[in-house]
Amino acid sequence: MKEGNKILIVAGEISGDLIGAALINKLKHIDPSIRISGIGGENMSKAGMELLFNINQMAFLGFWEVLKHYPFIRKVRKTILQHVEKFKINYAVLIDYPGFNLNITPKLKKSGVKIIYYVSPQLWAWGSGRVKIISRYIEKMLVIFQFEKNYYKAKNIDVEFVGHPLVERINEYTFLTKDELYKKLKLEPGKEILLLLPGSREQEIRRIFPEVIKAAEKVSEKFNLQIVVVCSSNINKKIFEEFSTNAKFTIASELNYDLMKYAYFGIIKSGTSTLEAGYFSLPMVVVYKTSSISYLIGSNLIKIDKIAMANIILGKKVVPELVQSEVNEKNILQYCEKILTDNSKYVCIKMELENIKKLLGNAGASERAANKIFEIMNES
Repeated sequence: MKEGNKILIVAGEISGDLIGAALINKLKHIDPSIRISGIGGENMSKAGMELLFNINQMAFLGFWEVLKHYPFIRKVRKTILQHVEKFKINYAVLIDYPGFNLNITPKLKKSGVKIIYYVSPQLWAWGSGRVKIISRYIEKMLVIFQFEKNYYKAKNIDVEFVGHPLVERINEYTFLTKDELYKKLKLEPGKEILLLLPGSREQEIRRIFPEVIKAAEKVSEKFNLQIVVVCSSNINKKIFEEFSTNAKFTIASELNYDLMKYAYFGIIKSGTSTLEAGYFSLPMVVVYKTSSISYLIGSNLIKIDKIAMANIILGKKVVPELVQSEVNEKNILQYCEKILTDNSKYVCIKMELENIKKLLGNAGASERAANKIFEIMNES
C-alpha cells in the first residue's frame, strides 16, 4: 500500500457512528499509520478519527428540517471540501446518510478522491433517480443486505455484499444476565419489560413519545408489564420527564441489547432499532412520525409499502407499522393488545423474526469492508 494514505469518512447518524467506529478499528489494525478524518460521533472519535463535525450537529430529520438548516449544511460541505484539498486526502468512505453524502459526492470526485460507499442509501425504496450518482461517482458499493447486491448488480454497478456489522457487534457484546439487568436498573423482579425506543433525535422524540407513553401506560397496566425507556447517549433524559404524565417508567442508557434480549414486547421508532429488536425476535409495534411537509414529500417519492427495516428485510409486514397521524394513543394501544392478547400471534411473530439472523450474513462485516477498502488503495 502507498505511504501516507488518508481517508475521509462521513457518517451522519448514531447507527453510522457505530458502524464507522468498527470499520476504523479494522482499518487501523491493518495499517496503524493511516490518517482518518471526517464526520462522526464519539465512537468514531474514540476509534481514532479526527472529528471535523459531530453527528450531534447533523441530526436533521426530514426535508423541511434539512431546508431550515441549509446554511449550516453548506458550511459543513465547504469545510469538508477545503479539508480534503488542504490535506490531499486520497479516499472517502461514505456511510449511508444520503442527503448529505450523495450531494457532496460529485465535488469529492472532482477533487480526485476515490469514493467507496459502505452501507447503501435506501435507493431501492426511494426510486432510481439517485442511482445515476452512484454509477457515475462511486468506485465501489459495499452493501450490508444481500438483496442490495442484487439491486446494484442489475444496474451494472460494482458492488459487494460484506454482511451486516450488527452481527459482529452483537457477537462481541457481553450480555448481562436477566437478573443482573433487573438489579442494575432496579426493576421489579418477575415482572416482564415493555421496552420503548422513541428515537435518537430530540425532534422525533417530541413527536413520538407523548402518544407512545400514554399508550404504554395502559398496556403496562393491562398486561402487568414495567416500562423501560431507552435514552440515546446524545439525548438529555429530562426530555422524557416533560411528557411523563402519571406514567411510571425507568430510563436506561447503553443497555439496548440486554433490554432487547430480555424484554417481552416493544414500541419502537422506525429505524435501525427495529432491525436490532428483530434480531432478538422481540415482538413490537413500530411507529414513525416526521413533519407534515417532510412526510408529504417523502410519501410521493417512496416506492415501497414498508418502513420498518425488520419488515423490509423479511419482505412482508411481520410487525405492525403506524405512520404519522396513526401514531396516537388509541392505535398504539389497539395494536399492542392485538398481539398481547393472542399468544399464537405473539409466538408467530417471534418465529418470523428469527429469520432475520439468517438474512444478515456471518460476522466479520467490518473486517471484510476494511479489506476491500485496502484492496482499492493497493490498486491505485
